[in-house]
Amino acid sequence: MSQHAVLDSLSHRDLRVRTERSAALGDAVMACLVMPQEFRKAQAHYPIVFRRDAETGRFSALALFGFENGENLFLGESGWDAGYVPLAHSIQPFLIGRTAIEDETPQVHVDFASARIVQDREEGVRLFDEAGQPTPLLEEVAQDLGDLDAAFRASPAFFAALERHDLLEPFTLDVPLDDGSRHSLVGFHIVNEERLRALDGDALSDLQSGGHLLPLFMAVASVGRFSDLVARKNRRVAGA
Repeated sequence: MSQHAVLDSLSHRDLRVRTERSAALGDAVMACLVMPQEFRKAQAHYPIVFRRDAETGRFSALALFGFENGENLFLGESGWDAGYVPLAHSIQPFLIGRTAIEDETPQVHVDFASARIVQDREEGVRLFDEAGQPTPLLEEVAQDLGDLDAAFRASPAFFAALERHDLLEPFTLDVPLDDGSRHSLVGFHIVNEERLRALDGDALSDLQSGGHLLPLFMAVASVGRFSDLVARKNRRVAGA
């Protein structure tokens, strides 16, 4: 259960955070949210798919790390085998909070229930130095939180544009593995490339003016990463 609190230099002077990647620290996840502004970096490593919330009907984007819950095919004994980890995951156990709904001033919160939070002086990286000033790690966290918050606030316009031009379609992937077993991915959407190619000038202008074309093309390109994900799964099953 989460235990969020505002981070401050008086109460948390000696707080440390473990920054390595492992299943024990919460990295064994099948997917995480990825923002359109991250698609260029994310598509070099992960397939990007879209999921519609059953209650709100709104879309979000996910970077896929595996084919089943709790499976991260990029996670191994040496850590996370990819050059980029989406901000929604890499920023944990930190998050942005505000003192009131109308308050635009963000605050750095930390989840004290996270296994990454330690008080042991022999482990982790400090967030504040002896003088109570932010360390380089905390400065980086604050920057990343700001970037993530801005990207999250901007993302509804992107998803609205995809729906406006009817560019998303349900997606099912059947994955036959080398050992004879099969896995299926269901419940996701991807960009319909045929509809994308058929867009007229007005539609393309609408997407371009909103800054949506680049992340749209990056999402299309990311589908090619499924072959790498399948290869990683085969190696994992084979014990390689």
